[in-house]
Amino acid sequence: MGALQLTLGGISVLLGLIAWGMFAATIARFVRVIRLGQPDATRNGPFMPRMKTLIKEFAAHTRMNRKRSVGPAHWLVMWGFLLGSLALFEAYGEVFVPHWGWPILDDFPPFQLLMELLGVGTIVGILVLMAIRQRNHPRRADRQSRFQGSNFKWAYFIEAVVLIEGIGIIGVRAAKAALGAHETPTWAAFVSNPLGELLPASPNLVTVFAFVKLMSATVWLIVVARTMTMGIAWHRFSAFFNIYFKREQDGGVALGALKPMMSGGKVLDLEEADPDEDTFGVGKIEDFSWKGWLDFSTCTECGRCQEQCPAWNTGKPLSPKLLITQLRDHAYAKAPYLLAGGKRDMAGDEVGLSGDNMYAGIDVLAIAESQKALIGDDGGVIDPDVLWSCTSCGACVEQCPVDIEHVDHIVDMRRYQVMIESSFPSELNGMFKNLENKGNPWGQNAKDRLAWTEDLDFEVPVFDGDMGDAEYLFWVGCAGAFEDRAKKTTRAVAELLHMADVKYKVLGSEESCTGDPARRAGNEFLFQMLAQQNVEVLNSVFEGRERKARKVVVTCAHCFNTLANEYPELGGQFEVVHHTQLLNRLVREKQLVPVAPVAEDVTYHDPCYLGRHNKVYDAPRELVGATGARLREMPRHGDKSMCCGAGGARMWMEEKIGKRINVERVDEALGTAPSKIATGCPFCKVMLNDGLTARQADGSASEKVEIVDVAQMLLESVKRKPEPKPVPLGTPSLAEASEEA
Repeated sequence: MGALQLTLGGISVLLGLIAWGMFAATIARFVRVIRLGQPDATRNGPFMPRMKTLIKEFAAHTRMNRKRSVGPAHWLVMWGFLLGSLALFEAYGEVFVPHWGWPILDDFPPFQLLMELLGVGTIVGILVLMAIRQRNHPRRADRQSRFQGSNFKWAYFIEAVVLIEGIGIIGVRAAKAALGAHETPTWAAFVSNPLGELLPASPNLVTVFAFVKLMSATVWLIVVARTMTMGIAWHRFSAFFNIYFKREQDGGVALGALKPMMSGGKVLDLEEADPDEDTFGVGKIEDFSWKGWLDFSTCTECGRCQEQCPAWNTGKPLSPKLLITQLRDHAYAKAPYLLAGGKRDMAGDEVGLSGDNMYAGIDVLAIAESQKALIGDDGGVIDPDVLWSCTSCGACVEQCPVDIEHVDHIVDMRRYQVMIESSFPSELNGMFKNLENKGNPWGQNAKDRLAWTEDLDFEVPVFDGDMGDAEYLFWVGCAGAFEDRAKKTTRAVAELLHMADVKYKVLGSEESCTGDPARRAGNEFLFQMLAQQNVEVLNSVFEGRERKARKVVVTCAHCFNTLANEYPELGGQFEVVHHTQLLNRLVREKQLVPVAPVAEDVTYHDPCYLGRHNKVYDAPRELVGATGARLREMPRHGDKSMCCGAGGARMWMEEKIGKRINVERVDEALGTAPSKIATGCPFCKVMLNDGLTARQADGSASEKVEIVDVAQMLLESVKRKPEPKPVPLGTPSLAEASEEA
């Protein structure tokens, strides 16, 4: 052991002790900070399903692999970091004693092969990721880059450290191979052995490589320990917990039903809630649950959510990524004040601390941060335009590789703004009043809910107190009953059910809005009122039937989601099917037989609340195929489908910023050169119709293109008579044949 070994080894150990000490202290602080969030006992179990999800997402990289170019490279880097820790700690021995290696393992060729693969994999993986970041750099793609707004200094720092670590692993191994420190077959050292032949046999070279490897890790530890908001680094640890504690214990993403409004770790009962004690949504950063704080801490700023967000892609101020990072930065800036016991009431007055010098010892920046409003257009953490731009389409949640629950957080903030601050877009005021007074967002009279039946040549059975032999309750929905374009879908479904001899009934004036737009807009009280009323009606309709026989068919994707996923929380247990699912089954069972092909090019738009929120992708496409149409997929389809712009109560809000989302979607649809744009939701149909009308008005679209529901296409194919076959020349007509006879 020479002077170089003693010097560099001593420096490594001394700085390592400091770095690891800082790192451990920061982790302890992380735990204290995250516990500032509200309790949430729903995340505690069951253990085995959650652990299975964690292992699957982590080991198989199931969510990361949604980007095929990124997934394998990130997988290599991840394992290089985790198992490469063996090489890192081995370097503490190598810097002093160049011949040193792990006992037993050092002479085990498979272990040497593993270390070789980790070193090479880390280098290859990080080079690929670096190339991807540069290829998608905002300077080249402008706003459309998913990295727009990400912290590039942090990214470059992490990339440099990872690259140095990979080079360090191979460098030490090559230097030891040159020194003859261990006899490793070339198959287990296929890179380091050939490199070793090019290097001098020097113990000092091993020491230097080991020192470089240790210093890169030490610098990394010190920097990240001092920067708690560096999610691109900390996700290496927090992602495991964020995935394990995700909302859905079965491994599903946080879509479908919204997270119930909670206070103090319990679901809030609005009838017994105390405004002085309970929290209604999220009005301050500390109102988020601890899982919310963990979400903020885990964001890697990869921008996959931003890339898919319809608001961001049409020039709105909302970026799901930037929303989360803004909440993260505010949370950690305010944390010292909260840890000291600080608390402010609704008026902004201090109620947690007292005394003449109550802020003594608290960072002045934390005190200033505590005075910021969470939502506000004048110095607030989140601008109202950001909050209200969300369509709740769920693209961000679907794409996030670390399971951040953006939509739940956005709706929680909306709840506080609506129910406590009474601060929301003015257009929603009319919608709320219509829902409360008329039971539908359009303000129509309940007696008109059956107006859509007037043009039909058969009688639509209406529930009269007894379901009789009816198999299904046909939930028409507000749009299907009152909106002229949506009525066409309702009629088509009713006709098809009649033709297939499916027994069903409708509620007529007894039906009311499910409450979806109220809930997504943050008016939880109004949602609960409507939902409890509907559950009571539906339970009386199905009284005496077991759950499997309590069947409801719906045409609206939003009604489908609410009835199927949110009403069970309120005691409404039903078997809910979307009309495309039922019609597809009827076609398969030959109860509906298309007799003439719709020989047209059709593109299909996935409704967010049918596709992404409920994973219904195949049934509507199979129906399009059954009609004989040629399906042309848009670039964004399936789980990456672009929203129509109607969700999250945006249907009733003016779109004043950027390009209209429905126009953007129509432009994409027109790019497939269709004669029809099909969908399976009345909201989507209305929005796409408006977008198409705008494009037809400016001459960008043919007047022949139309927006239809899949049910309308099927009805056309089932009802249309086949085209008459051409009669060969010289063949006698029926009249002539009769005369001859």
